[in-house]
Amino acid sequence: MYLCSGCQTAVSPDTKYFPVDWLGVEVTRATLGIIGMGSIGYRVAQRARAFDMRILYHNRNRRRKEEEGAVGAHYCEKMEDLLQQSDFVMLVVNLTPETHKLIGKKELGLMKPTATLVNISRGAVIDQDALVEALQNKVIRAAALDVTYPEPLPRDHPLLKLNNIIITPHIGTATVQATRMMAEEAIANMLAVLNGQPIPSEVFPK
Repeated sequence: MYLCSGCQTAVSPDTKYFPVDWLGVEVTRATLGIIGMGSIGYRVAQRARAFDMRILYHNRNRRRKEEEGAVGAHYCEKMEDLLQQSDFVMLVVNLTPETHKLIGKKELGLMKPTATLVNISRGAVIDQDALVEALQNKVIRAAALDVTYPEPLPRDHPLLKLNNIIITPHIGTATVQATRMMAEEAIANMLAVLNGQPIPSEVFPK
């Protein structure tokens, strides 16, 4: 949360000194709860391990023991257990009827008041009205969203008026390299279909 306000302070013509009481929260050794341990969620876990984070995850299907061990992840059968224990909760699920508004007032209320909610999946996975209320009332400490519903949010949306949230314009994969890899993967899939071969990354496998 201090990144945006810190940048503004650093470049502001009115700045005469930097506050000494801006204290953030350590990621190192904090507990990260990953909701959705597919390929992206697993890659998040790999990176989190480098920060010596305690990693919890909730998923429809439990990962193999070897995969859990490789990143030091612990499975939570109930999402509620993950929410209650995590310092950072990251949403990495597909948007389906089952995950629509997966995180609402009840789920936010289970989180620590010091916790941060991170959404890199789809905006509608969170009940945004409930999130506004939770952030306003300090039910949770903060939120970081790369996705919203709709995108972009209306300019008068209450989420845009809060100081304990960071919102980015759905740029999680917006790099030259990632865009090129996605294009190459799409082409490989099309060529496979045209040649009657198995599709390398089929969205809905038969």
